[in-house]
Formats: sequence, structure tokens, C-alpha cells
Amino acid sequence: MAAADHAIPINNEIQMELPTLPPNQALEGLKDVVFGSAAGMAGKVIEYPFDTVKVRLQSQPDHLPLRYTGPLDCFRQSLQADGIRGLYRGISAPMAGAAIENSCLFFSYRLIQDIIKATWYPSSEQLPFSVLLLSGAVSGSITSLVLTPVELIKCQMQVPLEGSAVKAPGPLALIATVFRQDGIIGFWRGQMGTLIRETGGGAAWFGGYEGVSALFRKYSSSSTSDVTALPIHQQMLAGAAAGVSYNFLFFPADTIKSRMQTEDVTRLAVNGERQTFLGTGKALWKQQGLRALYRGCGITCARSAPSSAFIFTVYEGLRSYFS
Repeated sequence: MAAADHAIPINNEIQMELPTLPPNQALEGLKDVVFGSAAGMAGKVIEYPFDTVKVRLQSQPDHLPLRYTGPLDCFRQSLQADGIRGLYRGISAPMAGAAIENSCLFFSYRLIQDIIKATWYPSSEQLPFSVLLLSGAVSGSITSLVLTPVELIKCQMQVPLEGSAVKAPGPLALIATVFRQDGIIGFWRGQMGTLIRETGGGAAWFGGYEGVSALFRKYSSSSTSDVTALPIHQQMLAGAAAGVSYNFLFFPADTIKSRMQTEDVTRLAVNGERQTFLGTGKALWKQQGLRALYRGCGITCARSAPSSAFIFTVYEGLRSYFS
């Protein structure tokens, strides 16, 4: 987009000024997509076995005794049943989802900041922290729309089927089943949970990273610049804090989403009817209270710290190298 100001005449009298965005938006957007995808896929390889355990803990039926006593027991049973391969079952969908999620997050986060800066802060080099939180929240809400279908298939592949003789369906078979049962809208089952998690989580993720990074810059004796690149170990610490913040604060929404998306696999439909977001939340609360809503949270935060640290470090490193 050209750097010159643009104006649209309205009724030949009033002119509406459009925000002037920085040049080379296409190139910067391409970098966000490519670097975000690479960082997301690398992080997914690290975290996926822990994510599988998390989903299996979250999706335990509320009308039966708990199958797993905790994360370590779930790891043990999963390894005994399928080996390490079973913990990576269904990784193809989340690998694609990680590429889509992170490219969309980084792209929309930067673009929203550019729009806000051009509209309300044209003379400011640094945006207020509240604006960064808002940018992260909007970025997460946008990302949730493309992420829900991917997570639906991922969650259904991660849940073990009853009986060892049952052959687990692949992603294409699950896609066909969802479309046959619920049509195209069925792929957005659990969207409310994803929207809450990603909107609040986006603010927490980017806010955590930006906040911790700002603290490092503030107390650094070597630099006082707000835009100076941090050392790798500080980037990783900021990324780890971002990952824990994202997962812990909005984990109940993720638990409800996972339960809704796997109810067909675990036969949780009530009287043949699908449960709503609120109904699923009430059922979980009756099962174990707050503990049920945070089932699997510990292992999720444990895996998100190194994964998120790796994602931000890879992204920032690629951006710095190709700047």
C-alpha cells in the first residue's frame, strides 16, 4: 500500500481519512506467514505427546469411573497400549493447525497494531501495553475461526477407542463422518470454547511475552531501547511465561471444548442430543467441580513453557535474520 494519505469524498463535502499503513505490507505479511508456520510446526513436535495426554484426561466420561488417575498414569497406560507412536497419533492435523494458527496469530497481531498505530498513534513509536493486549485478543478471536475445525479432528483422533480390536479412523474418515452427521457447520462444534480460549489466550500470550520482554529491557544495564532484540535466553523466558499465561487463565474453556468435540468418540451425548457449551460445563462441574475443569492443566502448562519459548525464539530469530 502506498505511503501517501488517501481520502474518500462523502457527499462532495466531508472527507474520511483512511489510515496510512507502513509500506511493504505484502512482504511483511509473507514473513509472518512463513516464519509463524515454521515456528508453530517446530513447537508442535515438542508439545504434541503432552497435548495427547491432556486431551485424554479432559475427555474422560462423567458417567464412568475415571480411566486415568493423573498425567503420569495416562502416559504409562498410553505407552503400554500403543508405544510412543500412540502419543503422536493424529499429529498431521495439528501440524497443519499449528502452521495456520501461528501464521494467523503473528500476521493479524502485527497488522492490527499497524492499523491502530496509523489511526490513533501516528506519532508514537511504541504502543501502550493495553493496545498490545487488545491486538492479541483480536488476533486470537480471528484465529479461532480457522482453528476449531482442525482441533475437532485432532481431538477425535487423540481419544482412544473402546476395545483394542477397533481400528482407529484416519483424519479423512473423521472429516467425512463429521460432514455426514452435521454438515459443514459441524466442523465448528466447540467454537465457543475456542473463541473464549483464543481471545483471552491471545491477549495473555502476546501480553505475557511483551510484558516480560519489557521488564527485561527496563532492568537491562546494556540497553534502554524499547525495540532492541533481547538475548536468546531472555526471549525464551518471555516465551515460556507467555505459554503458561495462555494455558492457565483460560483452561476451563479448553476443557469444555475438548469434551464437546469428543463426545461422539466417548459416547457422551445425552438422550441422543448434543450438549451445549453451558451444559457441558455444568456436567463437568458436577463431576469434580473446579478440578474437572482444570484436569490436565498441569501437564499442559509444563509442555507449553518450552513450546512457547521455542515458538517465539524461532519466530524472532527468523525475522531478525531476514530483516
